[in-house]
Amino acid sequence: MHNIFKKFNTLLALILIGVFSANAQDNVVDKVIAVVGNQVVLKSDVENRFLSMQAQGYTSGSVDLKTEIFEDLLIQQLMIAQAQIDSIEVTDQEVEDQLERKMEMYIQRIGSKEKLEQYFNKSIVDMKNDLRDDTRDERIKEKMQAEITKDIHITPAEVREFYNSIPQDSLPTIPGELQIQQLVKYPQISDNEKDRIRTKLRGYRERVLNGDSFATLAVLYSEDPGSAQKGGELGYTPRSSLVPEFANVAFNLKTDKVSKIVETEYGFHIIQLIDRKGERINVRHILLKPQIEEEKRTAAINKLDSIANLIREDKMDFDEAAFYFSDDKDTRNNGGLLVNPYTGASKFERDNLPPAVSKTVNDLKINEISSAFLDVTGGKEAYKVIKIKSETKAHKANLSDDWSIFENMLTGQKQQKILNKWISEKQEKTYVHVDDTYKNAKFRFKGWIK
Repeated sequence: MHNIFKKFNTLLALILIGVFSANAQDNVVDKVIAVVGNQVVLKSDVENRFLSMQAQGYTSGSVDLKTEIFEDLLIQQLMIAQAQIDSIEVTDQEVEDQLERKMEMYIQRIGSKEKLEQYFNKSIVDMKNDLRDDTRDERIKEKMQAEITKDIHITPAEVREFYNSIPQDSLPTIPGELQIQQLVKYPQISDNEKDRIRTKLRGYRERVLNGDSFATLAVLYSEDPGSAQKGGELGYTPRSSLVPEFANVAFNLKTDKVSKIVETEYGFHIIQLIDRKGERINVRHILLKPQIEEEKRTAAINKLDSIANLIREDKMDFDEAAFYFSDDKDTRNNGGLLVNPYTGASKFERDNLPPAVSKTVNDLKINEISSAFLDVTGGKEAYKVIKIKSETKAHKANLSDDWSIFENMLTGQKQQKILNKWISEKQEKTYVHVDDTYKNAKFRFKGWIK
């Protein structure tokens, strides 16, 4: 309960912590306000999070909000310092996977990749770059916590005893949740339209080879809203943050060289390498997005309607149809089951469903197949039919239906007790210096001031 950052559950709050931190820091006179082992806490770390939480109307409990934020950062740095001693590491891939999940969550909340980039005037790549260091620290802290609490075991008898200790009027209400399956068809791009796009890009490529500025052409013609105004520049980016087709070409370019035309799920690109540092590259690109003809949209809708009718007539089940006919690589191999980016599970509260799916779900019953509808979540035009696979109604938590909830609550209590003991012990053995401005602060743990 003490981890204040878990209290954020809106798009704005989640993004403000990382994406806006660089903007907020412009107004902060920075200095080191704590040293924990070989780690430091900056004044800007506290101020940026404080501004973010103020914007959400958050108020602390019995202690000052800045003190609460500061102590959470001290604990994080204590764990990171110990993780270095214990050789607990986080790979670049782990960080990129976590960043990808964050971006998916933000995109789902705001409606599309383009809307997200427009709203914050940043490309997805820039947002990831802003969040990368904090995400790495978060992941190290998670691993260290897991190491500290790895020996916890919960027995069924303990869960029952814990449940019985909770007054009935204090039992939580479990919100209703849905499992949603989907079939996806992306409307095809005509050969004529692909030829038109390729001809344009070949012309831009020739102009660059003949001396024109790639950056200027990107400003004038690129259809990537996140990078066009920066001359198409993406910033230093690891391979895992780029779609494979783009990465395979970009990482094989030589400095200042311009690629041939590359096709990805976002459209068609030409790429110029600016620089490479180890496993990160900085490139410019010009993106052109093919126009979809109305007849191709109609064809996608008609195909989905035909498949949906086969399911309705019991000639094929939904799982089988998703495997053979869905164009969505992320869901077709699991029966079309949507995964909740907030939890990693397959259940959604209604408020957390993608907007187009949520609107369609309101008119469906369990196991009913929807009509085909348009969904542009993530910036890519897609047509879908969906089915509610299961639904649980909101209810007062009980042991028979919600065993895992009480097991997790008890586990959390035991983990917090062990973590509290660990923090107190490590405070005594670790060099900690806290700025005098906090010498009279009311910390939860008494060992910060020495």
